[in-house]
Amino acid sequence: MIARYTRPQMGNIFTDNNRYSIWLEIELLACEAQAELGAIPPEAVKIIRQKAQFNVDRINEIELEVKHDIIAFLTSVGEFVGPESRFIHLGMTSSDVVDTALSVQMKQAGELLLKDLTELRDVLARRAKEFKMTVMIGRSHGIHAEPTTFGLKLALWFDETRRNIVRLKHAIETISVGQISGAVGTFAHLSPEVEEYVCSKLGLKPALVSTQVIQRDRHAEFLTTLAVIGSSLDKFATEIRHLQRTEVLEAEEYFSVGQKGSSAMPHKRNPITSEQISGLARLLRGNAQAALENVALWHERDISHSSVERVIVPDSCILLDHMLAKFTNIIDKLLVYPENMKKNLDITHGLLYSQPVLLALAKKGMKREDAYRIVQRNAMDVWKSKKNFKEMLKADAEVSAVLNDADLDEAFDPKKSLSNVDHIFKRVGLE
Repeated sequence: MIARYTRPQMGNIFTDNNRYSIWLEIELLACEAQAELGAIPPEAVKIIRQKAQFNVDRINEIELEVKHDIIAFLTSVGEFVGPESRFIHLGMTSSDVVDTALSVQMKQAGELLLKDLTELRDVLARRAKEFKMTVMIGRSHGIHAEPTTFGLKLALWFDETRRNIVRLKHAIETISVGQISGAVGTFAHLSPEVEEYVCSKLGLKPALVSTQVIQRDRHAEFLTTLAVIGSSLDKFATEIRHLQRTEVLEAEEYFSVGQKGSSAMPHKRNPITSEQISGLARLLRGNAQAALENVALWHERDISHSSVERVIVPDSCILLDHMLAKFTNIIDKLLVYPENMKKNLDITHGLLYSQPVLLALAKKGMKREDAYRIVQRNAMDVWKSKKNFKEMLKADAEVSAVLNDADLDEAFDPKKSLSNVDHIFKRVGLE
Protein backbone atom coordinates (compact mmCIF):
# COMPACT_ATOMS: atom_id res chain seq x y z
CA MET A 1 0.00 0.00 0.00
CA ILE A 2 2.87 2.36 0.79
CA ALA A 3 4.80 1.63 -2.40
CA ARG A 4 2.54 3.77 -4.60
CA TYR A 5 3.64 6.84 -2.64
CA THR A 6 7.32 5.97 -2.89
CA ARG A 7 9.89 7.40 -5.24
CA PRO A 8 10.48 4.70 -7.87
CA GLN A 9 14.22 4.44 -7.25
CA MET A 10 13.73 2.83 -3.83
CA GLY A 11 10.84 0.64 -4.95
CA ASN A 12 12.88 -0.71 -7.86
CA ILE A 13 15.49 -2.15 -5.50
CA PHE A 14 12.99 -4.68 -4.23
CA THR A 15 11.43 -5.74 -7.52
CA ASP A 16 11.72 -9.35 -8.68
CA ASN A 17 13.72 -8.16 -11.66
CA ASN A 18 16.39 -6.46 -9.55
CA ARG A 19 16.59 -9.37 -7.12
CA TYR A 20 17.00 -11.95 -9.90
CA SER A 21 19.52 -9.72 -11.67
CA ILE A 22 21.67 -9.73 -8.54
CA TRP A 23 21.22 -13.49 -8.19
CA LEU A 24 22.39 -13.95 -11.77
CA GLU A 25 25.42 -11.71 -11.29
CA ILE A 26 26.41 -13.69 -8.18
CA GLU A 27 26.19 -16.95 -10.12
CA LEU A 28 28.17 -15.51 -13.04
CA LEU A 29 30.88 -14.10 -10.78
CA ALA A 30 31.14 -17.44 -9.01
CA CYS A 31 31.62 -19.14 -12.38
CA GLU A 32 34.38 -16.67 -13.26
CA ALA A 33 36.13 -17.35 -9.97
CA GLN A 34 35.79 -21.11 -10.47
CA ALA A 35 37.30 -20.77 -13.94
CA GLU A 36 40.29 -18.87 -12.59
CA LEU A 37 40.81 -21.72 -10.15
CA GLY A 38 40.57 -24.30 -12.95
CA ALA A 39 37.31 -25.83 -11.76
CA ILE A 40 35.31 -24.69 -14.82
CA PRO A 41 36.51 -24.46 -18.45
CA PRO A 42 37.03 -20.80 -19.39
CA GLU A 43 35.15 -21.41 -22.66
CA ALA A 44 32.08 -22.48 -20.69
CA VAL A 45 32.14 -19.28 -18.64
CA LYS A 46 32.20 -17.21 -21.83
CA ILE A 47 29.13 -19.01 -23.10
CA ILE A 48 27.39 -18.70 -19.73
CA ARG A 49 28.13 -14.97 -19.53
CA GLN A 50 26.91 -14.49 -23.12
CA LYS A 51 23.67 -16.48 -22.88
CA ALA A 52 22.60 -16.20 -19.25
CA GLN A 53 19.18 -14.60 -18.81
CA PHE A 54 16.03 -15.24 -16.82
CA ASN A 55 12.31 -14.83 -17.32
CA VAL A 56 10.32 -13.74 -14.28
CA ASP A 57 7.07 -15.30 -15.46
CA ARG A 58 8.86 -18.57 -16.21
CA ILE A 59 10.48 -18.56 -12.76
CA ASN A 60 7.07 -18.10 -11.15
CA GLU A 61 5.66 -20.93 -13.26
CA ILE A 62 8.45 -23.33 -12.30
CA GLU A 63 8.27 -22.34 -8.62
CA LEU A 64 4.60 -23.31 -8.50
CA GLU A 65 5.74 -26.86 -9.24
CA VAL A 66 9.08 -27.20 -7.44
CA LYS A 67 8.24 -24.95 -4.44
CA HIS A 68 11.82 -23.64 -4.37
CA ASP A 69 12.77 -20.18 -5.61
CA ILE A 70 16.47 -20.77 -6.33
CA ILE A 71 15.81 -24.02 -8.20
CA ALA A 72 13.12 -22.26 -10.24
CA PHE A 73 15.55 -19.44 -10.99
CA LEU A 74 18.39 -21.79 -11.97
CA THR A 75 16.05 -23.79 -14.19
CA SER A 76 14.99 -20.64 -16.02
CA VAL A 77 18.61 -19.55 -16.48
CA GLY A 78 19.54 -23.04 -17.65
CA GLU A 79 16.91 -22.89 -20.37
CA PHE A 80 18.73 -19.89 -21.84
CA VAL A 81 22.28 -21.17 -21.32
CA GLY A 82 21.97 -24.77 -22.45
CA PRO A 83 24.46 -27.58 -21.61
CA GLU A 84 27.00 -25.22 -19.99
CA SER A 85 24.48 -24.47 -17.26
CA ARG A 86 25.78 -27.56 -15.49
CA PHE A 87 28.68 -25.42 -14.28
CA ILE A 88 26.41 -22.86 -12.60
CA HIS A 89 25.96 -23.04 -8.80
CA LEU A 90 28.77 -25.60 -8.34
CA GLY A 91 29.43 -26.25 -4.63
CA MET A 92 27.01 -23.51 -3.62
CA THR A 93 23.82 -23.52 -1.59
CA SER A 94 20.72 -21.38 -1.96
CA SER A 95 21.58 -19.02 0.88
CA ASP A 96 24.92 -18.22 -0.72
CA VAL A 97 22.93 -16.51 -3.44
CA VAL A 98 19.90 -15.30 -1.50
CA ASP A 99 21.74 -13.84 1.49
CA THR A 100 24.48 -12.21 -0.54
CA ALA A 101 21.90 -10.67 -2.87
CA LEU A 102 19.85 -9.42 0.09
CA SER A 103 22.97 -7.71 1.43
CA VAL A 104 23.42 -5.98 -1.94
CA GLN A 105 19.79 -4.83 -1.89
CA MET A 106 20.03 -3.55 1.68
CA LYS A 107 23.26 -1.73 0.84
CA GLN A 108 21.59 -0.14 -2.19
CA ALA A 109 18.60 0.89 -0.07
CA GLY A 110 20.79 2.18 2.75
CA GLU A 111 22.74 4.40 0.37
CA LEU A 112 19.50 5.94 -0.90
CA LEU A 113 18.36 6.52 2.67
CA LEU A 114 21.67 8.26 3.38
CA LYS A 115 20.91 10.68 0.56
CA ASP A 116 17.46 11.28 2.07
CA LEU A 117 18.94 11.98 5.50
CA THR A 118 21.51 14.34 4.02
CA GLU A 119 18.73 16.31 2.32
CA LEU A 120 16.82 16.54 5.59
CA ARG A 121 19.96 17.61 7.48
CA ASP A 122 20.59 20.42 5.00
CA VAL A 123 17.01 21.71 5.13
CA LEU A 124 17.09 21.66 8.93
CA ALA A 125 20.36 23.58 8.92
CA ARG A 126 18.95 26.27 6.64
CA ARG A 127 15.77 26.77 8.64
CA ALA A 128 17.56 26.60 11.99
CA LYS A 129 19.70 29.55 10.93
CA GLU A 130 16.60 31.36 9.64
CA PHE A 131 14.91 31.17 13.07
CA LYS A 132 18.03 31.25 15.21
CA MET A 133 16.79 34.13 17.40
CA THR A 134 13.04 33.68 16.96
CA VAL A 135 12.04 33.62 20.62
CA MET A 136 9.38 31.20 21.81
CA ILE A 137 8.38 29.53 25.03
CA GLY A 138 10.10 26.32 26.01
CA ARG A 139 7.85 23.68 27.51
CA SER A 140 8.46 20.89 29.97
CA HIS A 141 5.66 18.43 30.80
CA GLY A 142 3.70 20.46 28.24
CA ILE A 143 3.75 23.45 30.61
CA HIS A 144 5.42 26.79 29.91
CA ALA A 145 8.99 26.77 31.23
CA GLU A 146 11.53 29.39 30.05
CA PRO A 147 12.29 31.16 26.75
CA THR A 148 14.07 29.32 23.97
CA THR A 149 14.20 29.91 20.21
CA PHE A 150 12.62 28.03 17.35
CA GLY A 151 16.05 27.90 15.76
CA LEU A 152 17.39 25.99 18.76
CA LYS A 153 14.60 23.45 18.37
CA LEU A 154 15.57 22.93 14.73
CA ALA A 155 19.27 22.85 15.63
CA LEU A 156 18.54 19.98 18.00
CA TRP A 157 16.79 18.10 15.19
CA PHE A 158 19.73 18.87 12.89
CA ASP A 159 22.15 17.36 15.40
CA GLU A 160 19.98 14.26 15.90
CA THR A 161 19.75 13.80 12.14
CA ARG A 162 23.55 13.90 11.92
CA ARG A 163 23.70 11.15 14.54
CA ASN A 164 21.24 9.14 12.48
CA ILE A 165 23.50 9.55 9.45
CA VAL A 166 26.39 8.09 11.47
CA ARG A 167 24.18 5.25 12.70
CA LEU A 168 23.01 4.41 9.19
CA LYS A 169 26.54 4.47 7.77
CA HIS A 170 27.57 1.96 10.42
CA ALA A 171 24.50 -0.20 9.76
CA ILE A 172 25.25 -0.22 6.02
CA GLU A 173 28.80 -1.32 6.77
CA THR A 174 27.48 -4.06 9.05
CA ILE A 175 25.14 -5.46 6.41
CA SER A 176 27.59 -5.12 3.50
CA VAL A 177 28.84 -8.69 3.75
CA GLY A 178 28.36 -11.73 1.55
CA GLN A 179 28.94 -15.43 1.79
CA ILE A 180 29.69 -18.15 -0.75
CA SER A 181 30.61 -20.83 1.76
CA GLY A 182 28.40 -23.83 1.03
CA ALA A 183 25.79 -25.84 2.87
CA VAL A 184 27.03 -25.25 6.43
CA GLY A 185 29.64 -22.55 5.88
CA THR A 186 32.68 -24.85 5.70
CA PHE A 187 33.67 -24.31 2.02
CA ALA A 188 33.48 -28.10 1.65
CA HIS A 189 32.96 -28.01 -2.10
CA LEU A 190 34.46 -24.71 -3.23
CA SER A 191 37.37 -22.47 -2.37
CA PRO A 192 37.13 -19.41 -0.10
CA GLU A 193 38.71 -17.57 -3.03
CA VAL A 194 35.37 -17.82 -4.84
CA GLU A 195 33.69 -15.98 -1.99
CA GLU A 196 36.41 -13.33 -1.92
CA TYR A 197 36.14 -12.76 -5.68
CA VAL A 198 32.35 -12.50 -5.73
CA CYS A 199 32.16 -10.20 -2.72
CA SER A 200 34.86 -7.87 -4.01
CA LYS A 201 33.04 -7.47 -7.32
CA LEU A 202 29.77 -6.71 -5.51
CA GLY A 203 31.27 -4.15 -3.13
CA LEU A 204 30.87 -6.44 -0.12
CA LYS A 205 33.22 -8.01 2.38
CA PRO A 206 33.17 -11.77 2.99
CA ALA A 207 31.57 -12.76 6.28
CA LEU A 208 34.49 -13.87 8.45
CA VAL A 209 32.50 -16.91 9.50
CA SER A 210 29.04 -18.07 8.48
CA THR A 211 26.82 -21.09 8.72
CA GLN A 212 24.41 -21.63 5.85
CA VAL A 213 23.33 -18.02 6.34
CA ILE A 214 24.73 -14.62 7.12
CA GLN A 215 24.00 -14.09 10.79
CA ARG A 216 20.83 -12.14 11.46
CA ASP A 217 22.23 -9.81 14.12
CA ARG A 218 23.45 -7.83 11.10
CA HIS A 219 19.97 -7.49 9.64
CA ALA A 220 18.58 -6.66 13.09
CA GLU A 221 21.10 -3.84 13.46
CA PHE A 222 20.12 -2.41 10.08
CA LEU A 223 16.38 -2.56 10.74
CA THR A 224 16.62 -1.26 14.30
CA THR A 225 18.65 1.63 12.92
CA LEU A 226 15.82 2.40 10.51
CA ALA A 227 13.43 2.24 13.46
CA VAL A 228 15.57 4.70 15.45
CA ILE A 229 15.55 7.09 12.50
CA GLY A 230 11.80 6.67 12.21
CA SER A 231 11.43 7.39 15.91
CA SER A 232 13.38 10.62 15.46
CA LEU A 233 10.97 11.62 12.72
CA ASP A 234 8.08 10.65 14.99
CA LYS A 235 9.51 12.92 17.70
CA PHE A 236 9.93 15.85 15.31
CA ALA A 237 6.47 15.33 13.81
CA THR A 238 4.86 15.13 17.25
CA GLU A 239 6.34 18.52 18.10
CA ILE A 240 4.92 20.03 14.93
CA ARG A 241 1.53 18.49 15.69
CA HIS A 242 1.53 20.22 19.07
CA LEU A 243 2.74 23.54 17.69
CA GLN A 244 -0.09 23.47 15.12
CA ARG A 245 -2.81 23.12 17.75
CA THR A 246 -5.29 26.00 17.41
CA GLU A 247 -4.59 27.41 20.86
CA VAL A 248 -0.82 27.26 20.19
CA LEU A 249 -0.39 27.84 16.41
CA GLU A 250 3.30 28.67 16.50
CA ALA A 251 4.07 26.57 13.41
CA GLU A 252 1.97 24.84 10.80
CA GLU A 253 2.30 22.43 7.91
CA TYR A 254 2.01 24.14 4.55
CA PHE A 255 -1.61 24.03 3.35
CA SER A 256 -1.76 24.02 -0.45
CA VAL A 257 -4.33 25.74 -2.62
CA GLY A 258 -7.31 23.45 -3.06
CA GLN A 259 -6.35 21.21 -0.14
CA LYS A 260 -9.21 20.12 2.12
CA GLY A 261 -8.89 19.46 5.85
CA SER A 262 -12.22 17.85 6.67
CA SER A 263 -15.20 16.43 4.82
CA ALA A 264 -17.50 18.10 7.38
CA MET A 265 -15.69 21.26 8.55
CA PRO A 266 -14.41 23.57 5.81
CA HIS A 267 -12.24 25.57 8.23
CA LYS A 268 -9.92 22.69 9.15
CA ARG A 269 -6.15 22.76 8.48
CA ASN A 270 -4.81 19.54 9.98
CA PRO A 271 -1.20 18.33 10.45
CA ILE A 272 -1.99 15.22 8.45
CA THR A 273 1.51 14.48 7.14
CA SER A 274 3.04 14.71 10.61
CA GLU A 275 0.34 12.38 11.87
CA GLN A 276 1.10 9.94 9.05
CA ILE A 277 4.78 9.99 9.97
CA SER A 278 4.00 9.25 13.61
CA GLY A 279 1.84 6.33 12.54
CA LEU A 280 4.34 4.87 10.08
CA ALA A 281 7.10 5.04 12.71
CA ARG A 282 5.13 2.44 14.64
CA LEU A 283 5.44 0.05 11.70
CA LEU A 284 9.21 0.57 11.59
CA ARG A 285 9.48 -0.24 15.29
CA GLY A 286 7.31 -3.32 14.83
CA ASN A 287 9.46 -4.49 11.93
CA ALA A 288 12.58 -3.98 14.05
CA GLN A 289 11.09 -6.24 16.71
CA ALA A 290 10.51 -8.91 14.07
CA ALA A 291 14.14 -8.55 12.95
CA LEU A 292 15.31 -9.12 16.52
CA GLU A 293 13.19 -12.28 16.65
CA ASN A 294 15.02 -13.50 13.52
CA VAL A 295 18.42 -13.53 15.21
CA ALA A 296 17.89 -16.91 16.88
CA LEU A 297 17.79 -19.68 14.26
CA TRP A 298 18.16 -23.42 14.70
CA HIS A 299 21.71 -24.77 14.40
CA GLU A 300 23.32 -23.79 11.09
CA ARG A 301 20.05 -22.52 9.64
CA ASP A 302 16.31 -22.73 9.46
CA ILE A 303 14.00 -20.61 7.32
CA SER A 304 11.83 -19.01 10.01
CA HIS A 305 13.52 -15.70 9.20
CA SER A 306 13.01 -15.87 5.45
CA SER A 307 9.29 -15.24 5.16
CA VAL A 308 9.57 -12.40 7.70
CA GLU A 309 12.36 -10.65 5.81
CA ARG A 310 10.44 -10.73 2.55
CA VAL A 311 8.07 -8.29 4.27
CA ILE A 312 10.08 -6.29 6.78
CA VAL A 313 13.18 -5.47 4.72
CA PRO A 314 11.51 -3.91 1.67
CA ASP A 315 8.69 -2.43 3.74
CA SER A 316 11.02 -0.72 6.21
CA CYS A 317 13.29 0.69 3.51
CA ILE A 318 10.36 1.91 1.40
CA LEU A 319 8.56 3.32 4.44
CA LEU A 320 11.55 5.28 5.70
CA ASP A 321 12.30 6.61 2.22
CA HIS A 322 8.72 7.86 2.04
CA MET A 323 8.81 9.32 5.55
CA LEU A 324 12.08 11.17 4.99
CA ALA A 325 10.83 12.67 1.74
CA LYS A 326 7.60 13.78 3.37
CA PHE A 327 9.23 15.23 6.47
CA THR A 328 11.91 17.07 4.52
CA ASN A 329 9.10 18.70 2.56
CA ILE A 330 7.32 19.62 5.81
CA ILE A 331 10.39 21.42 7.15
CA ASP A 332 11.17 23.05 3.83
CA LYS A 333 7.68 24.59 3.60
CA LEU A 334 6.86 24.90 7.30
CA LEU A 335 4.85 27.99 8.16
CA VAL A 336 6.23 29.69 11.28
CA TYR A 337 4.37 32.37 13.24
CA PRO A 338 6.71 34.49 15.42
CA GLU A 339 3.84 36.78 16.43
CA ASN A 340 2.00 33.84 17.98
CA MET A 341 5.18 32.76 19.71
CA LYS A 342 5.41 36.24 21.24
CA LYS A 343 1.76 36.13 22.27
CA ASN A 344 2.20 32.74 23.92
CA LEU A 345 5.27 33.97 25.79
CA ASP A 346 3.07 36.55 27.49
CA ILE A 347 0.05 34.43 28.45
CA THR A 348 1.47 33.48 31.86
CA HIS A 349 1.99 37.16 32.73
CA GLY A 350 5.74 36.81 33.25
CA LEU A 351 5.88 33.51 35.15
CA LEU A 352 8.55 32.22 32.74
CA TYR A 353 11.07 34.45 34.57
CA SER A 354 10.58 32.81 37.97
CA GLN A 355 14.01 31.15 37.93
CA PRO A 356 15.96 34.34 37.10
CA VAL A 357 14.19 36.03 40.03
CA LEU A 358 15.00 33.09 42.31
CA LEU A 359 18.67 33.24 41.30
CA ALA A 360 18.80 37.02 41.68
CA LEU A 361 17.52 36.77 45.25
CA ALA A 362 20.01 34.03 46.07
CA LYS A 363 22.90 36.05 44.59
CA LYS A 364 21.94 38.96 46.82
CA GLY A 365 22.36 36.76 49.90
CA MET A 366 18.90 35.33 50.52
CA LYS A 367 18.77 31.63 51.43
CA ARG A 368 17.66 29.61 48.41
CA GLU A 369 14.83 27.94 50.35
CA ASP A 370 13.46 31.34 51.38
CA ALA A 371 13.83 32.72 47.86
CA TYR A 372 12.00 29.73 46.40
CA ARG A 373 9.15 30.11 48.90
CA ILE A 374 8.71 33.81 48.15
CA VAL A 375 8.85 33.44 44.36
CA GLN A 376 6.54 30.42 44.37
CA ARG A 377 4.03 32.22 46.60
CA ASN A 378 3.77 35.06 44.13
CA ALA A 379 3.72 32.69 41.15
CA MET A 380 0.84 30.66 42.55
CA ASP A 381 -1.11 33.87 43.05
CA VAL A 382 -0.50 34.83 39.41
CA TRP A 383 -1.90 31.49 38.23
CA LYS A 384 -5.14 32.36 40.02
CA SER A 385 -5.37 36.14 39.67
CA LYS A 386 -3.78 36.61 36.22
CA LYS A 387 -1.95 39.64 37.60
CA ASN A 388 1.43 40.77 36.27
CA PHE A 389 4.17 38.72 37.90
CA LYS A 390 6.80 41.48 37.88
CA GLU A 391 4.44 44.01 39.45
CA MET A 392 3.49 41.56 42.17
CA LEU A 393 7.16 40.98 42.96
CA LYS A 394 7.80 44.71 43.12
CA ALA A 395 4.93 45.01 45.62
CA ASP A 396 6.23 42.15 47.76
CA ALA A 397 8.14 43.62 50.73
CA GLU A 398 10.40 40.57 51.06
CA VAL A 399 11.44 40.91 47.41
CA SER A 400 11.81 44.70 47.34
CA ALA A 401 14.01 44.54 50.42
CA VAL A 402 16.57 42.65 48.30
CA LEU A 403 15.93 43.53 44.64
CA ASN A 404 15.32 46.99 43.19
CA ASP A 405 13.42 47.71 39.96
CA ALA A 406 16.56 47.51 37.85
CA ASP A 407 17.36 44.08 39.29
CA LEU A 408 13.87 42.83 38.39
CA ASP A 409 14.05 44.33 34.91
CA GLU A 410 17.28 42.45 34.34
CA ALA A 411 15.74 39.21 35.60
CA PHE A 412 12.82 39.68 33.16
CA ASP A 413 15.04 40.30 30.13
CA PRO A 414 14.63 37.40 27.62
CA LYS A 415 17.93 38.32 25.93
CA LYS A 416 19.78 37.31 29.07
CA SER A 417 18.10 33.90 29.01
CA LEU A 418 19.22 33.42 25.41
CA SER A 419 22.74 34.84 25.67
CA ASN A 420 24.35 31.50 24.77
CA VAL A 421 22.37 30.72 21.63
CA ASP A 422 25.33 31.74 19.45
CA HIS A 423 27.57 29.42 21.46
CA ILE A 424 25.18 26.47 21.00
CA PHE A 425 24.90 27.09 17.26
CA LYS A 426 28.67 27.27 16.95
CA ARG A 427 29.08 24.08 18.96
CA VAL A 428 26.59 22.20 16.79
CA GLY A 429 28.27 23.46 13.61
CA LEU A 430 25.61 25.94 12.48
CA GLU A 431 27.67 29.12 12.44
